[in-house]
Amino acid sequence: MSLRRPRKAVLMVALVVTLALLCCGGSVTLLLWNGLRNDSGDRFINASLACGKGGALDPDTALPEISPYDTGQIRNAAIIINVGADMSLPPRAWVIAVATAMQESNLNNLGHLGERNDHDSQGLFQQRPSSGWGSPKQVRDPIYASTKFYAKLKTVRGWEKMALTRAAQAVQISAYPDAYAKHEPVATQIVNLLANGAANAVGDSVTPQCAVSGAIAASGWTIPLKGPVGSGFRTASRPSHQGVDISVDKYRPIYAVASGTVSVVKCDEDFRGRKSCNVDGYPGKGGCGWMVEIVHAGNVMTRYCHLVQQPFVRRNQQVVAGEQIGRVGSSGNSSGPHLHFEVHLGNDRSSTGAVDPVQFMQGQGAPLGNEG
Repeated sequence: MSLRRPRKAVLMVALVVTLALLCCGGSVTLLLWNGLRNDSGDRFINASLACGKGGALDPDTALPEISPYDTGQIRNAAIIINVGADMSLPPRAWVIAVATAMQESNLNNLGHLGERNDHDSQGLFQQRPSSGWGSPKQVRDPIYASTKFYAKLKTVRGWEKMALTRAAQAVQISAYPDAYAKHEPVATQIVNLLANGAANAVGDSVTPQCAVSGAIAASGWTIPLKGPVGSGFRTASRPSHQGVDISVDKYRPIYAVASGTVSVVKCDEDFRGRKSCNVDGYPGKGGCGWMVEIVHAGNVMTRYCHLVQQPFVRRNQQVVAGEQIGRVGSSGNSSGPHLHFEVHLGNDRSSTGAVDPVQFMQGQGAPLGNEG
C-alpha cells in the first residue's frame, strides 16, 4: 500500500460534535462543524447520517477550532479512516481505530513527552519503538502508525465481532483495557460524518449498506430481533409507555443489541408483589415479567421485557452484540407474545432517561421494524 495523504473521499466531509437524543422528546439534534478542504480547495458538509447518503454543501467558511477537537485532531481522524479504507478494511475497523486513538492521544500526534511519557510511547496510538512498532519518526507519522495499528488488528482472530474494547486491547496491550469503550459512541459519529455514514453500515466492503438485515453495523449495534413495531414510544394512548413493542411469535430468540455488561436479570414483580413469570401474563397484571438490562458503551442501558422463561444470561456477564440473551414470551403485564424494548441514556433506569428506541436505533445503523 502506498503511504499517501488523505483522499477527497475522506476530506470532503464534516464533523459532528455529538448525536444528542433529547430525553423528553426523543428528538435528534445534530451539531455540524465546517468541512475540511479537499485537494481542490473545496469545502463540504455531509448533511446526513444515512448509510452512504447525504449531500455535499459548501458553507464557504473557515474551519473553526471547536471543543473538544480542533482541525488538526480531526484531520488525524480522517487519516486513520482513509488508511483503513486503503487497506480494504470494513468501517467497523475504522471505528475501533478512531476510538483507540481518542483514548491513547486524544487524536493528537504526540512526540516524546519527557517524564510524562508512558515509557517511549509516541504518536496517535502511543506505539512504543522499543516494542517493535517502528522508529520514533515512523510512529509519529499518522499514516504509518495507522497502517501498523490495522495490520495488528487483522491478526486478531474474530476482531470483527468483538466488543470494541477487547479488539483495541488485543492490539494495544494497555494497562487500562476497559478505557476504550467509552469512546465508541463519539468515534462512531466521527466516522459517520467523515465517511458519509459508513459507521451505520454492515458487511466487509468500504461501500457500506445499511443494517436492515439484522447484521451487526459498523457502529457495533444490531437489532434485538426482526419484527414489526406495534405499540410505540409514549403514544397518545399510552403516554407512559417508555419503550416499543415488537410483536413476534413466542420463543423467538432475543439478541443483545450491542456489547456490554448485564446489569439486571430478574422476574419482575407484578402489582400484587408476586413473582409469577413462568406463566403468560395479562393486561393489568403489572411488571416486566422475565427481564434483562444491559449497560453498553457511553452508559447506554437497554431493557428487554416479557421473556418466556428465565433469561440465558446472568448479572455481571459480558455479552457481545448479537449474542442471544433469551426468548420472546408474554410474561408480566402483557396481552400476547412480544418483546418490550427500551433504551435509557446515562444508565438512568427511570422514565427520565428513556428515549425513543426507534430513533435511537436508527442513529446506530440498526433500524427497528424489519419483518420477521
